[in-house]
Amino acid sequence: MLEKSFSPATVEASLYALWQSQGAFEAKPDSGRTPFAVMIPPPNVTGTLHAGHALNMTVQDILIRWRRMQGFDALWQPGTDHAGIATQLVVERALRDAGTDREAIGREAFIERVWAWKSESGSTITNQLQRLGCSLDWTRERFTMDEGLSMAVREVFVTLHREGLIYRDRRLVNWDPSFRSALSDLEVESREVHGHLWHVRYPLEGEPERSITVATTRPETMLGDMAVAVHPDDARYAELVGRHVLVPLTGRAVPIIADSTSDPEKGTGAVKITPAHDFNDFAVGQRHGLAMPSVLDADGRVDITEIGDGLRAVEGVAEPDFVRGLAGQSREAARAAIVAELDRLGFLERTEPHVHQVPHAERGGAVVEPRLTTQWYCDAGRLAGPATLAVEDKRVQFVPRQWENTFFAWMRDIQPWCISRQLWWGHRIPAWYGPDDAVFVARDEAAAQRAAAEHYGHDVALTRDPDVLDTWFSSGLWPFSTQGWPQQTAALVRYYPSAVLVTGFDIIFFWVARMLMLGLHFMDEVPFRTVFLHGLVRDERGRKMSKSLGNGIDPLEMIDLYGADALRFTVCALTGLGRDARLGPKRVEEYRAFVTKLWNAARFCELNGVVADPGFDPTQVRAPLARWILAEARQAAAAATAALEAFRFDEYAGVLYRFTWNRFCDWFLEFAKPILASGEGDTAREVRGVAAHVLGIVLRLLNPVMPFVTETIWSEFGYGAPGSLIRAAWPGGAALPDDGQVAQEIEWAIRFITAIRTVRSEMNVPPSRTAPVLLRDANAGTVARAERWAEAIGRMARVSRVGVLDQPMPKGSAQVVLDEATLVLPLDGLIDLRAEGARLHKELARACADAGKLEGKLANADFIARARPEVVEETRARLQALLDECKRLEAALARLD
Repeated sequence: MLEKSFSPATVEASLYALWQSQGAFEAKPDSGRTPFAVMIPPPNVTGTLHAGHALNMTVQDILIRWRRMQGFDALWQPGTDHAGIATQLVVERALRDAGTDREAIGREAFIERVWAWKSESGSTITNQLQRLGCSLDWTRERFTMDEGLSMAVREVFVTLHREGLIYRDRRLVNWDPSFRSALSDLEVESREVHGHLWHVRYPLEGEPERSITVATTRPETMLGDMAVAVHPDDARYAELVGRHVLVPLTGRAVPIIADSTSDPEKGTGAVKITPAHDFNDFAVGQRHGLAMPSVLDADGRVDITEIGDGLRAVEGVAEPDFVRGLAGQSREAARAAIVAELDRLGFLERTEPHVHQVPHAERGGAVVEPRLTTQWYCDAGRLAGPATLAVEDKRVQFVPRQWENTFFAWMRDIQPWCISRQLWWGHRIPAWYGPDDAVFVARDEAAAQRAAAEHYGHDVALTRDPDVLDTWFSSGLWPFSTQGWPQQTAALVRYYPSAVLVTGFDIIFFWVARMLMLGLHFMDEVPFRTVFLHGLVRDERGRKMSKSLGNGIDPLEMIDLYGADALRFTVCALTGLGRDARLGPKRVEEYRAFVTKLWNAARFCELNGVVADPGFDPTQVRAPLARWILAEARQAAAAATAALEAFRFDEYAGVLYRFTWNRFCDWFLEFAKPILASGEGDTAREVRGVAAHVLGIVLRLLNPVMPFVTETIWSEFGYGAPGSLIRAAWPGGAALPDDGQVAQEIEWAIRFITAIRTVRSEMNVPPSRTAPVLLRDANAGTVARAERWAEAIGRMARVSRVGVLDQPMPKGSAQVVLDEATLVLPLDGLIDLRAEGARLHKELARACADAGKLEGKLANADFIARARPEVVEETRARLQALLDECKRLEAALARLD
């Protein structure tokens, strides 16, 4: 017997444990079924469940549960990422709290500490995924630092190096001076900073009375200036191109070059070029063969080692001792000192307040420095061609399709991939150095020693490269390394390529593209057939969730308050193609009402003798109401299936919400009440059988998105043993007789009752008061229908009787048209007609006035230009809601005329 209310907290953990004990999540490679594999985007081992995880994992789980019910051999591959920087930061903080650091304990002891932390705390995210209800095959769980995956990483590195696709180079990278490591672009976030723009004069060599003014936000980097660039078509500087200016403070003479990087419409049209400290300047330096001295060290402090020989004293321009005095100063201190000296020497033309975007390390928050260093690189350009072709010829399809253009743009402008990181935690680069720095790349140290002995003619001592690989390098191998590669395992043959990858659009380049490149190179096959890219999770106002705004949503808190099913259904309903999801506690609470509606409907059925009947045959049903709901259920199943096939998760949720709440609960069960209460006649037995059959369909259709409540009802009703719904067959379309006339009959009754309910609501008729409904201009068929449905109309629309209007229109009547007939609802005596008319006029005036204000705001070009996109979108939505309200009120007033 179902409890009075559904309590998620009392069933979720036990149900999940039951599924696991039954092996319900496990792939069945020997089943002979068609495989359907999904590789989880491995969350960081340091991670905790956030709103983005809730969306991403729910969508994947819906797909896996659906395909499992369809009879596929479904594998959802679980695992976590070692998360180099994030994990090292966590352990380093723990060491600091203990009064020590990694340098003090050494590399080997530090790595042991990390593994110990992983053993104690690394399962947090997996436990939280289980709370969300994710049906991953935990027997196959992998970790990117597992020995098997580490072997795959070494094999790939050695192979690519042998093929010339991995090499060392000195290039500009994102550098974290606090963590002393290179960062990927994804580990860098731009933050708005209120700073200054300093306009500095650079005197012409030989003509100190003439100068070119450049503007900079970073005067400390001018110590490394190697040129001043102007646009080739800028007539103001045409005669100066090829001449030199003197860099204030250093006295270095640098050329004036023509390069399109300079925008003649911006500022003075001239820019200083510092190749070792700016990515655009680095590219300019490569094009023009400029020197690239670094003036900041690994800690972000001034280092004049590479410019010391170029310093020269120039009266009134440069004093070498001043520059030497900057050595060892922080960027901020050097900036202040340089600005003061420029001002003293008369080169500071002016200073302006300036708001600009400054790159910061995502973890730790240090200001990121573009820095010229020697790193290991992968030749992504040579790997990109086959990956691009695979998308062009549709071997891989992006959903939505628009993201293919983003993918192509990135791939066609791809740069060498910096794959080394100056960390201790991660896959250590399998490279060793000889006494003369000759490099030996090998699968292990013994192989490197053999190669070195062959190279030198005798044994030598080797030093291993201290760096580790970018986390994205091992993640790029995830689709095949998790299945046992480089061994040709049965799992690899069966589950590679996977069917679909579900991920966010923000890592198309960092992860999706790299999996494509590496998968094609090593497996000669794409790693997945479809890439479904969902949007971001934003708050209810459309703002990005952030700590500073305090608008983040804790999924675990939502589960505690409303249950996992409510949260899962909410994110499913919000996941549309190419659309961000606006998530907030109110939305989850609203959809919890849907869980409650389903539970109450099941309880109503149970209390009215509805039980599962395995022998029920829907093709033998004769009662019109029963045939109608069977046809509706078949349509809902077809629409839900089509929506999932098209990755329209919002449509899938919408179809089932409308069918369950509206058609099944609000109409079928309400129409069926007197039949169910009538006893054990043939019609009652048939309607009970249909109710049980359709409830079973509803439970199966909803199970992928709401597994806990549906599984509970399923077993309580006797559809199957506890925990068996997860393996039940997905509803198909059973052949039923043509029910066109039945559908028309039921739909007419629904429209009739809905029309009367609408009028009563608009006119504020008290629910306790009944009123007659009179038919005007109705044909004989409509009158007969009204008589057949009189009981339901009376009970569900609060109608005292249905009759034909054969006299003048009663005073104070509301009217609504239904097909050829007009439904007349006499209101005199039920409500104060004058007061009701005045109320409607007042509400209409208010709604129209508010709509006018919003129309004016949206017509204001300044508002459109300055407001955030989500604010504009929210304003448009409010305007549409007000316009709809105006139409509704106008229609209500028209009914009183």
